[in-house]
Amino acid sequence: MSDLLLVRHGETAWSANGRHTGRTDLPLTARGVEEAISLAPFFRDRQPALVLTSPLRRAVATAELAGLTGGRPDPDLYEWDYGGYEGITTAEIQKTTPDWSLWTHGVPPGDSDHPGESAAQVGARADRALARVAPVLRADGGDVVLVAHGHFLRVLTARYLRLEPEHGRLFLLRTGTVSVLSTEHGLPVIAGWNTRPWPTP
Repeated sequence: MSDLLLVRHGETAWSANGRHTGRTDLPLTARGVEEAISLAPFFRDRQPALVLTSPLRRAVATAELAGLTGGRPDPDLYEWDYGGYEGITTAEIQKTTPDWSLWTHGVPPGDSDHPGESAAQVGARADRALARVAPVLRADGGDVVLVAHGHFLRVLTARYLRLEPEHGRLFLLRTGTVSVLSTEHGLPVIAGWNTRPWPTP
């Protein structure tokens, strides 16, 4: 069985200062561009069987800069919709709700563009994405690469490991990194996580 490679997009202005960035379509910062380019050596000698990206430009640009050609946008790979907390930091939220956590408290509804999602809803999208790539992985004709977002990929990892969506809280994920989901003796495992060992050219 082939591996499932997860790429979190490079830095944006909001990820740099901790603002929740769901559906807001921000570009990469200069550092984010460097992070994306630094991933290219990892993919240079690989020929993925399938590359899917979030439709948001920070993910699409990361895929292109990393040398991942032929990526197809997949709306199931959007970031968690943070609703009324879009653009707000955890520290700001905790001024009024001191023990707030995305994983346990969720988000309030926002405007029509940011209605918000529960962990279960994000998990359902992750399940659809995993079901879509499963036949490609089983065919063993090459790896599958998903280029997307921090919280979404954490939920997807939990679901891949047969955990509840909320268990995504266990998997810290930095910008501009590659993680590898694989199998051992037929069981799902993490073969590499949150790695960025390639120097920027």
